[in-house]
Amino acid sequence: MTAASTTIADAIFLPDAQVKASQLDLSHLAMPPRLRPGAARSVLDITEFYGDTTGGIRTYLRQKAQYVEARPSLRQVLVLPGPRDALSQSEGVRCYRLEGPRVPTQDPYRFMLATRTNRRIVAHERPDVIEVGSPGFVPWIVRLAARGLDIPVVAFYHSNFPRVFSPFPERAGGFGRAMYDLAWRYARHIDKHFAHTIVCSEFVANDLRNAGIDRVTRIPLGVDLAHYNPSRRVRRRVVRAMYRLSEGPIAVFVGRFAREKELDVLIDGWREVHRLTGAQLVLVGDGPMRIRLTAQAGGVPWVRFLAYERGRNRLADLLASVDLFVAPSSNETFGLAPLEALASGTPVLSADRGGISEQVATSGAGARFVSGDSGSLAEEAVRLLRSDLAALGAKGRAYAERDHSWESVFDRIFALYDSVARR
Repeated sequence: MTAASTTIADAIFLPDAQVKASQLDLSHLAMPPRLRPGAARSVLDITEFYGDTTGGIRTYLRQKAQYVEARPSLRQVLVLPGPRDALSQSEGVRCYRLEGPRVPTQDPYRFMLATRTNRRIVAHERPDVIEVGSPGFVPWIVRLAARGLDIPVVAFYHSNFPRVFSPFPERAGGFGRAMYDLAWRYARHIDKHFAHTIVCSEFVANDLRNAGIDRVTRIPLGVDLAHYNPSRRVRRRVVRAMYRLSEGPIAVFVGRFAREKELDVLIDGWREVHRLTGAQLVLVGDGPMRIRLTAQAGGVPWVRFLAYERGRNRLADLLASVDLFVAPSSNETFGLAPLEALASGTPVLSADRGGISEQVATSGAGARFVSGDSGSLAEEAVRLLRSDLAALGAKGRAYAERDHSWESVFDRIFALYDSVARR
């Protein structure tokens, strides 16, 4: 990523601390003139899955904004929740932040509740397509906002939310299974309002098709190949010293500390990995499970917790300086952080189900363990740490270069918008 594109993204995506200082009321403010009024294609992105310390969806939106900004024929409008109403923009991208309360126990997420303001934004901006990036209140808010305007709506299925209620529905009974079935009934209901749904993996596409949702296109996400790069390995010793990490083998997880990430399985299994290899486990991020996971680790020196890493250069250095990335979740729709690790030349150990599993299988740059089984995780981790990690890392880098540039991702997404808009 160039310095210029970083500046553009930072100007659009204001941090919450800056948004809190805003005095705007977008429910009454006169709307600013549309950007790029002659643009051939415009999209409005709206989601509740956004915050200062969120991961994959935040990255997706920032990369999309940079793609649009570099193409004068395109225009993008973003509608995201925030602590206050705020407005920011570049030449071709405008971002509305709408005040919403925090989601209980799910910091930093906020609810999107501003129905009147969203109606004003959609009526004023008149996008060709609206992309809905979360399944909660947003589909209904968009339905009200776009009523009578003949604007097609596309869903991006970022969260396989029925499996949050029951990760293994085939084993579940009682309340868990009932909630899983109810979630799929809800998914089928909101699908009636979508012209199409984008998914990132066959795992999710199959779940949707099995539930009777068949207007689906698979478009895997991308990675900044210049930024996440094995060339950063030259700083390995300096980076490890900066984070006070061991000189021996190190495995890392980067992401949200939430129940669906199955980090309890990872910590359970790592005791045996450490006993046999001496490998240290580093967990980078934050989330509602932090306190519980810290208690589970019990203060042992071979499990380290690091705060959410806001610095992109520091994160890229870290991913290139460890030996293994571990992704225990068996329900990921894709897994952007593991792809960033592969692009950095770092092999990945994943569960044998979900979007990350597909990346590992296709790239050949790692191994998979039996989902939910800490013993299987330990066995595969030990085997990987004793293998030729450099050769596996080279496979991962080649896979990222071959299939996952952000430009190719958004070329496909905007081609889909063209198709939907024409219909």
